Amino acid sequence: MRTVKFRRLVDDIPLNYKFIMILIVGVLLPILVINMLFMDRMADLVRSREKQNMEISLERARKDIHDFIEGGVAVSHALSTDKTLYETLDRRYEGLADFYGTFDEQLRNRVISYIPVNHQILRVGIYTDNPSIVSGGNYHYIDRSVIGSDWYEQWRQSSDPVIVAAYRAADPSNTTLSTPYISVIERMDYYDSFQTYEKLLRIDIDPSKIYDVIVREKNYLNLFLVNERGEIIMSAQSGYQSGEQLEDYPLFKLPGGYAEEEIYSAAIGSAKYVKGWRLIGLPQGTRISSAMQDIWVSVLALAAAVTLTAAVFIYIMLRSYNYRVKRLARHMQKVSNEKFDLIRIDEGRDEIGGLIRNFNAMTTQIRSLINDVYKLEIKQKSLEAERVRAEINFLQSQMNPHFLFNTLNALLVVCTKNQYLDVADIIKSLSKLLRRLLNWKEDIVPLQEEIHFIDMYLKIEKFRFRDKFEYELHIEDEALRCLVPKMSIQPLVENACKHGIQAVDGPGAIRISASSADGWLRVAIEDNGIGMASGKVKEVMRAVRGDDPDGASIGIRNVYRRLELYYGYQVVFDIVSEENAGTTVIFKLPLKPSVPLEVNYGMNKEEGA
Repeated sequence: MRTVKFRRLVDDIPLNYKFIMILIVGVLLPILVINMLFMDRMADLVRSREKQNMEISLERARKDIHDFIEGGVAVSHALSTDKTLYETLDRRYEGLADFYGTFDEQLRNRVISYIPVNHQILRVGIYTDNPSIVSGGNYHYIDRSVIGSDWYEQWRQSSDPVIVAAYRAADPSNTTLSTPYISVIERMDYYDSFQTYEKLLRIDIDPSKIYDVIVREKNYLNLFLVNERGEIIMSAQSGYQSGEQLEDYPLFKLPGGYAEEEIYSAAIGSAKYVKGWRLIGLPQGTRISSAMQDIWVSVLALAAAVTLTAAVFIYIMLRSYNYRVKRLARHMQKVSNEKFDLIRIDEGRDEIGGLIRNFNAMTTQIRSLINDVYKLEIKQKSLEAERVRAEINFLQSQMNPHFLFNTLNALLVVCTKNQYLDVADIIKSLSKLLRRLLNWKEDIVPLQEEIHFIDMYLKIEKFRFRDKFEYELHIEDEALRCLVPKMSIQPLVENACKHGIQAVDGPGAIRISASSADGWLRVAIEDNGIGMASGKVKEVMRAVRGDDPDGASIGIRNVYRRLELYYGYQVVFDIVSEENAGTTVIFKLPLKPSVPLEVNYGMNKEEGA
């Protein structure tokens, strides 16, 4: 019941609204759902890709900063094992001339030769408390200013032989300004024999190199270089920060802050001198937003293009249907007003076009029928007269068979008087045959009656061909009771006589057999005539089953058509023939209800002429 109501509801919707609903439900809604699922999946893919890019960015920056520091540590180790440098720094000089002489010979180029190779090193400083050393260039005396400096204090508080320190100090070129430093500081104590004076190495890493690395990755991450005390050493936003804790930085104080999984962190290295140094990365929200925005623009543009294409297509389809349906509806309304105008448009080949063509054919037929009705009314009186004349002709036609039978009776009397017994038998058989044809009203008869009729016909043919012709009847008793269409065997027997027996030179024979088994009646008409080639047999079978009533084999075709009318597709009909070997026509029929053999059908007794 609900299905019927829903169907009625759908049938009540106008065609325009149906197509609009198809556009919305069948096109726009699936596009929207698919786009939402697609965007959700793409968002996950973008986030995954960006996370991978951020991890790569963090690792790339960490490795570069680590290489910068390791390069400074390597130079520091090289200098801290230079025995000549130990000797010259641990020596007591007698005066300026003595120091500068040694400086020119041993110290001037000993330090600066490492800088061109290690471009991240800004300067190299060696500090000692040897009072005979003159401060200048790369060599410095540890005086009060050095002892009070930030870097020296960090080194003094550390128990490690090598440390990496971040601090601010006076700019060598302008002492009124402070400059950020990141330095590798190492005690020079490799040789125990040269421990007269304290000696320190300070390798200054160029902060701009590290800052360039941090800025280079700003498209992916906001990077923060943090020391072991949690202080921000450098960031892309504000450059160098002195003493400011990471958690106090404004970016970490935004409402809601960053989730723990959104913060990227990597240790600078595993060496003791960089223990606690980290590179912290905060995602650039604008990058993911920009990527998602680009995807949204692409998806929306694709969805708009698909929607527009679908809308245009549906509009074209709707216009094709709607225009012709409206024309059809208007002309049908005219038919209700007794106006039978034809729809004169290009109707097309689809279902609507078929309706229009059928409507035009119906309209044409209605107009023709109306004209015929008018003509019939005009000819009504003449038709009545024709009916009277037909009745008179019918009475006259009844007189003609009576005259024929009287004539045959007269011939029979003459032949009997003159002892023409064979001619008398033939005339008697012909009289019975003709009388049966005139009185045979039934369409379905017992096979016994059909065979009796065939027997009379074959007697006439036997008289005609004399000794050249013989025939046999092999009919089972059970088959005699079976019902068959009248005259379903005689045309086949006649065809065997005419086309098979008549054309042979020797004696001809026809054998008719009938049997019933398993609910089927099998009838076969066999002759020993000239036969047919296989190609001719196929041609005859095509003619028998074809629709051309004017072709060859009309007798066989008529038998097949009558059998097909009564039994439909259940009829089995076949022709078996070979050249100069005779022909057999076989058909099988499903059994009809049988009748007792005692029933008298007027053919079992001799009928008078």
